[in-house]
Amino acid sequence: MNKVVVFGAGLVAKPGIRYLLEKGFEVTVASRTVSKAEAIIAGHPNGKAVAFDITKDDLDATGLIQNNDLAVSLLPYVYHPQIAKACIKHKRHMATTSYVSDAMKALEADAKKAGIMIMNECGVDPGTDHMSAMRIIHKVKSEGGKIVSFRSITGGLPAPNSNDNPLGYKFSWSPKGVILAGTNPAKYLENGKIVEIKSGDLFNHYWTMSVEGMELEAYPNRDSLKYIDLYGLEGIKTMFRGTFRYPGWCETLQALFDLGLMDKEAKEGLEGMTWKQLLQKILNYSGDDIRQEVARKLGKPVDAKCLDRLQWLGLFDDTPLPTGGSYLDALADQFLNKLGKFKPHEQDMIIMRHEFEAEYPNGKKKTIYSTLLDYGIPNGDSSMSRTVSLPVAIAVRLMLEGEIKGSGILIPITPEIYNPILDELETMNIKFVEKVVE
Repeated sequence: MNKVVVFGAGLVAKPGIRYLLEKGFEVTVASRTVSKAEAIIAGHPNGKAVAFDITKDDLDATGLIQNNDLAVSLLPYVYHPQIAKACIKHKRHMATTSYVSDAMKALEADAKKAGIMIMNECGVDPGTDHMSAMRIIHKVKSEGGKIVSFRSITGGLPAPNSNDNPLGYKFSWSPKGVILAGTNPAKYLENGKIVEIKSGDLFNHYWTMSVEGMELEAYPNRDSLKYIDLYGLEGIKTMFRGTFRYPGWCETLQALFDLGLMDKEAKEGLEGMTWKQLLQKILNYSGDDIRQEVARKLGKPVDAKCLDRLQWLGLFDDTPLPTGGSYLDALADQFLNKLGKFKPHEQDMIIMRHEFEAEYPNGKKKTIYSTLLDYGIPNGDSSMSRTVSLPVAIAVRLMLEGEIKGSGILIPITPEIYNPILDELETMNIKFVEKVVE
């Protein structure tokens, strides 16, 4: 029986772990909060829960790597290299759902020398976005065509029937991660021109789109340019990867950035302070009408809907800050307090839209739309947890059963990897629907 250790028992872990258990793998779930791991295993005979804190415990001393055949890291990405180094040392395969960081990339030669596979970017975004895109790109190329424009936009959102707050968002993953992503710079290619967006200006660059009957906002996601070479799209004119949110999100997040509330630096003296006092301090304002002062700072009318959303968040109130640390830490906790996580009966939604423009030697042109629309299961698994953890779990099975071969740092962009994963996801009703316009 193949043995797998999964580090992390957070919001997205359960479906993938249950998949591996039901496929006959012996799975050890290592979590700082062992009760979370026990709840996921739920007494399955092939499962075991252990307490493990990567910031404190000696990985080698635990035997968690050397006593298993493969390690899955669902921890924050900064800890992946630590686990990867242990996997290289003990010659064990590894898989994650995160982007390949520079620290991970630096382990390529060592992983190849050890003869192990370290599969990365095998969740939903990154993950099935790569797989579904490459399947179409390879098909167009096999027909003699060339992709001249590619846009890919993904959002993890409340389903319309569960969208009941002014920001149109609830948490199916780390609140701090959501806020931190808004501090990233971005870069993409539009009609042959590189567009660069600095950190702090991201949410000024968005537009509205109608997808599957829903009005959504789309904004850039990180550096799209690196995917030109990765996807084999040399000479492409437009290359854009983005994020979907409901209307109002971008204006609100930009306002929070402009007010200085997305500052990541630790601050002294936040304990006992209220949100109103914090804004008075930041704005150097001693008056009582904080909404009017915020409107002045942002250059918006005092009755702007954006300010309604900030007021709903409690930022103009005498509500104590939920935590110390940085302004961003306090903001992330306030978002979680106000927006909340999904209740058991509520549904989240993953929506992903690819738009390709392809040209062929005979002069024919095609626009290809590929759309994934997946909903969480009421009183069951969320769409986010299914679409993140099932692709990596399927990849783990394929790696251990010898269907995926190789060594070094891998991502799922080759047919040998993406075809079996996408095919199996379709059996779980996680599937892309294509539409071609000639």
